[in-house]
Amino acid sequence: MSTPVAPGDPVGAVACVRHPGRVTGLRCTRCDRPACPECLREASVGYQCVDCVNEGKRTVRRARNFLGAEDGGRPVVTAVLIGLNVLVFVLLAVQAGNPLGVDRTPLFGDLGLWPWAVVDGEWWRFATNAFTHVGFLHLALNMLWLAILGWLLEPAFGTARFVAVSVLSILGCGAAVFLFGNPGSIGAGASGLVYGLMGAVLVAMRPMGFNPGVVLPVFVLNVVSSFTLPGVSLIGHAGGFAAGALVTLGFVYAPREKREWYQAAVVAAGVVLFVVLVAVRAGQLT
Repeated sequence: MSTPVAPGDPVGAVACVRHPGRVTGLRCTRCDRPACPECLREASVGYQCVDCVNEGKRTVRRARNFLGAEDGGRPVVTAVLIGLNVLVFVLLAVQAGNPLGVDRTPLFGDLGLWPWAVVDGEWWRFATNAFTHVGFLHLALNMLWLAILGWLLEPAFGTARFVAVSVLSILGCGAAVFLFGNPGSIGAGASGLVYGLMGAVLVAMRPMGFNPGVVLPVFVLNVVSSFTLPGVSLIGHAGGFAAGALVTLGFVYAPREKREWYQAAVVAAGVVLFVVLVAVRAGQLT
C-alpha cells in the first residue's frame, strides 16, 4: 500500500514508494506503483521505476555473437597477460642488474623452454617460456602485437574462449619446439601466443567484419620479420599459429545447438593432443 499523504495534498496524489516523503501523481507503467520523477526511467512505452528497469536487465537475455559470446567485454585477460610479461622482465632485469643481460640470469634458465629440462620433469616451462623475453625490444614488440590482437579478439570471443585460444596457442608453440626444435637450446618469448592470436584473427575476420585488406598485410609483415630477424623460432611461431587457428576454426563452425559443449570439446581435444605429442617426444628423448 502507498504511504498516505497529508491533508491538502492534490487529489489522487500518493507518496513515492522509494521516497515516502515525496508526493507524486506519477506511476510506473510496469508495476503501477507510485514513483517520483527521480525514480522513473523512460521506457519504450511510458516510464518505469528503477526497480522494474533493474529487474528487466536481469531477466532479458542479452544478444550473442557468431561464437555464442556476449559482445562488449573489456580486454581484461589481455591486460593481465601484458602485466605478467612486464613483471617477469622486471624481475629478470633486477636479477641481472642490467636489462640487456636478462637471458644470462638463473631465473631465465628456470623459466625458458629447455627440452632436456622438460624431460627431467620441469613441465611448467611450456607455460613460463611465454612470459620470458631476451631483451627489451623483444618484449616491446610482442606486447605491442598482443595489445592490438587482444583488443580485437577478447571482446568478441569472451573471456573463456579468449583464454582457451591463448593457452592452447602457448602450448602449441611449446609442443612444436619440443617436437622439432633443438633439445639443447632454450626458447623464450610470447611470439607463439601472438601468432596464435593472428591465426585466430585470420579465421574469424569475416564473421567479425574485418577487412582482409587490413589484416593480411599485418600478418605478412610478421611472417617476413620471422625470416629476417636473428634468433627467431620459426617452429614455435608455426606451432602457435596452427593451434590458434585450429581452435578458432572449431569455435566458429561449432553447431549452434549445444555450441558451448562442442567448443569445450575442441579445447579438450587440443589439450589431449598436446599431452600425447609431448609424451611421445619425451619418450624418444629419454
